[in-house]
Amino acid sequence: MSLDFDSARLPNRNLTPEHQEWRAQLRRFIDREIVPYAEDWDEKGSIPDELWTKAAEVGLLGLGYPEEFGGVSEGIDLWYSIIVNEEMARVAVGGVAATLLVHGIGLPPVINFGSDELKQMVAPPVLAGTKRISLAITEPGGGSDVAQLQTTARLDGDHYVVNGSKTYITGGMNANWFTTAVRTGGDGAAGVSTLLIPADAQGVSRTALDKKQGWWCSDTATIYFEDVRVPVGNLLGQENKGFSVIMNNFNAERLAMAAAMEALSRVCLEDAVAWARERKTFGKRLADHQVIRHKIAEMKQRINATQAYLLMTCEQVQAGTENAGDIALLKVQSSQTMEFCAREAMQILGGIGYMRGNRVERIYREVRVNAIGGGSEEIMRDLAARQFAL
Repeated sequence: MSLDFDSARLPNRNLTPEHQEWRAQLRRFIDREIVPYAEDWDEKGSIPDELWTKAAEVGLLGLGYPEEFGGVSEGIDLWYSIIVNEEMARVAVGGVAATLLVHGIGLPPVINFGSDELKQMVAPPVLAGTKRISLAITEPGGGSDVAQLQTTARLDGDHYVVNGSKTYITGGMNANWFTTAVRTGGDGAAGVSTLLIPADAQGVSRTALDKKQGWWCSDTATIYFEDVRVPVGNLLGQENKGFSVIMNNFNAERLAMAAAMEALSRVCLEDAVAWARERKTFGKRLADHQVIRHKIAEMKQRINATQAYLLMTCEQVQAGTENAGDIALLKVQSSQTMEFCAREAMQILGGIGYMRGNRVERIYREVRVNAIGGGSEEIMRDLAARQFAL
């Protein structure tokens, strides 16, 4: 058989004809509206505003969200979202999906924990692609250690007064709202709350972070809050109970990232195999050299293992029996597989792989943001150890 992006995917007994039709529809959209332009967008450092409304029209933005807000939820399960992450990975410009779909981590806390008034104000325009929302958790001094965040929200009458800063916020420069982790109580996780902060509130400012190794077209920002008054009605969930809001959100984000990283590994495999079959050295194809064949075989081996882990974890999530430690370790497994496959593909492509303009080169630059974003490998292992009561 051939060895490409699709054939290297292990069979998934959970996929129905409806799932396959969604994949075909989404692939047509991506191949028409994104693939021809993505490299130029990356070089330019931004993606066009009209892509949000186009994505909304095809059902990409509203996938899995309640119908009352303009979403599509009937018959939609986790596998539809996994397919989204796979298909967006084919573009191999990670900044496109990171920014276009950032509402996937910014909006769920509003849907799941916000008041009816907040939901009605925020969800419909975000799902229509006319407004945007970002998740603001990471701080300059805290990184992945959410329980130690320093941004404060002091209750003053019917408002919280917010002071502090957030950094590496995807979609931060163009967001209309920030789903923000703040400290309303004492030290540690027990003092954390989650607020929805309007980006146009007095005292909010932001600066762009555009000197990045990868994700060039992703809108990334540092956000500053200086005596920002936020209505108490913008509290998501209960005061000092925000850590569970964030952790619930992180599990979904890490699962999505794992699916994307596994698919990016398959992109590397596909391009390495195609080049090995075409390129000749010492009178024969690269694919005929044992050392190259072994590289490809090990890439497939690690991809298989990651896929099997992903399938098992997704089935657990569908059944409601997932373990946060397993999801954390799946993210580590996926980032390590992506890193290995990007390295080996680059070795097989040689000089051409080092030149800008090919998928492997872009993926190679995006390894670290995937290994760190959403919770670094080190934090993930420690989280898993705690889950397993070590």
